[in-house]
Formats: sequence, C-alpha cells, structure tokens
Amino acid sequence: MVRILPYKIEHKIQLTTVVHPTYIFLLLAKMEKPQKKQVLLYYCVEAEELARKIANQSNHIQLQSVNWRSFDDGFPNLFINNAQDIRGQHVSFLASFSSPAVMFEQLSVIFALPRLFVASFTLVLPFFPTGSFERMEQEGDVATAFTMARILSNIPITRGGPTSLVIYDIHALQERFYFGDNVLPFFETGIPLLIRRLHQLPDADNIVIAFPDDGAWKRFHKQLDHFPMVVCAKVREGDKRIVRVKEGNPSGCHVVIVDDLVQSGGTLIECQKVLAAHGATKVSAYVTHAVFPKNSWEKFVHKNGKYTNEAFAYFWITDSCSPTAKNIENKAPFEVLSLAGSIADALQI
Repeated sequence: MVRILPYKIEHKIQLTTVVHPTYIFLLLAKMEKPQKKQVLLYYCVEAEELARKIANQSNHIQLQSVNWRSFDDGFPNLFINNAQDIRGQHVSFLASFSSPAVMFEQLSVIFALPRLFVASFTLVLPFFPTGSFERMEQEGDVATAFTMARILSNIPITRGGPTSLVIYDIHALQERFYFGDNVLPFFETGIPLLIRRLHQLPDADNIVIAFPDDGAWKRFHKQLDHFPMVVCAKVREGDKRIVRVKEGNPSGCHVVIVDDLVQSGGTLIECQKVLAAHGATKVSAYVTHAVFPKNSWEKFVHKNGKYTNEAFAYFWITDSCSPTAKNIENKAPFEVLSLAGSIADALQI
C-alpha cells in the first residue's frame, strides 16, 4: 500500500487516503484515454435519412453536404461544400450504390474528397451491391464483385494513409482479397442487431435459427451458435429444385431464417413452407440487405394487416438499402433495424 498526500488531479477527485498502486494505474490510464475524433460526414441523396440518424448517435459526427446537380446532358455538376474547411479533418462519405445510374456521381465525390488534404478518409458502403457476383462458372462470365473492388481500390491515398472502407455483411468474406493496398476493408455485420431484437421477443427462449443453404450457414453460424439451428438445402427433383430440411428440427419452435440479402424472396417463401410443414409454430426472417427489385417485398406484406400461419411473423431488415427501407417501414411484418449506431462506432476506428 502507498500513502498519497492530498493532491488534486484534472477531473477534480482529491486523494487523501491510502490507495493501492493498481488503482492509481487504472485511474491514470482512464485519464489518458484518447478522445474521440471529430468526423465530418458527407452523404449521397438516397442515404440522407440514415446519415442524419448516424449524426444523432454522437456529438463527434457533423454532417456536411454536396450539391448534387446535373448539366443539361444529364452528366453530374457537383460541388463539395466547405471544401477548404475540411483540410486536416477526418472525413467520411456515406454511399448507396442502389443502381448503376447513381454510382458515377458518387464515385466522383469519393475520389475528390481524399485530395482535399484531409487527415483521413472513410467510405461507408453498407451494401456492396455486386458481392454475389464473385464467381466464374464458365469462360466469359464477368465477376463484377472484383470489378467494383478494383474501382474502389483506386481511391486516392490521404495524408493519413489508405482509405478505410466499411461494408456490412458482404456476400463472401474472401472478397476481402479482391481489394488492393490503397484501401483497408472493414467488414461489419448486422447480426448483433438481430440478436438484440430476438432477446426482446416474448418467446425468446424458443427461437431456432434456420439457414436457407450451406452458404448462409458458413457465413453466419459462428455468430449465432448459441441458438439451435436448422439448415435447409435445395435438391433437384426432375426439372425442379425443391427446398428440403437438411439438418435440425424446427418442430414446436419460432424459426428465424437468416441470410445476407434478399432479391425476389422466392427461396425464403419456399423455406417458410417447408419449415411450417415440419412443425414450426412461427417462421420469421432476417436479411441485412433488402434489395427487393421491382417491389418484390409486396408479396410478404400481411393481407389486411393480419398475421396468418402462411405468412412470416416478422421480417427484419436493416437500412443498408435506403430506398427499400423507406418504402416498407411500418408495413407488417417488416421491421427496420437501423445500422446508424454501428456505423457511428465504426467511424471512430
């Protein structure tokens, strides 16, 4: 034990008694904890609502704006506001590559920001849209996931080093190696949001996680290994591919199907039917990225606002695909689990 004479430190705690050296060490370590950095967050038009939610998570995030204009021929006429004021600052950009039509204007801003003498640059791309096109099955196939990775790998280096690239639940983790050394991919996940929501359910102790195929199991099972699991698979019967339960028992349980993304939703519907036929009392679904082209989400909406055994009890998505999240919010069975808090934390890394 060490006797400390009266001494006032920065946070106005006065030590006038015997204090263990370990306590002194921990106290000083806490005092010396680095402060959070101030982040300037630019965003595209589609992601404005999510950007505002992110800024509301922290006083250390300040929104900035871009004038998204076009010339008469349709090509972008862009202006980054406060360009001189961001020198030496930590700058980030929230992107949404929801269609090829909006990508060029966003890439133009993304490539311009690091050149404005910023201290660091972080690109937040919640949904990597070409992630599922990462393989070649025959000569002539174009793996556009690799193409997109090459484009983003050429973002200019800032004064502080390579760009940090934040992506949520990319389709295949090996796509990390598609990126060059000019960017540092940081792969995040929306699964903690799902787990938190599941613990809030009245039947939280009766949840079983189901995966629509082996790929989804490989992608997510380690994050959900404290739940019982069911694995489905597509098998060929004649000219048709039929969904079957490959492993596990859904009988008497609330089964939640988990995958990284949904397009038309056909596979999820087939899984729901099979799980219900095997005795599941309720079937719900979670996907991080609700793409839903051509408003294919409409087939999941409860008819007359009422739940039946043929429908999904809950359908959880995140706001990684901003246009879809806006369209289906407050339409049962859909619930939007926002990535705002997670992104705000990622911007401090």
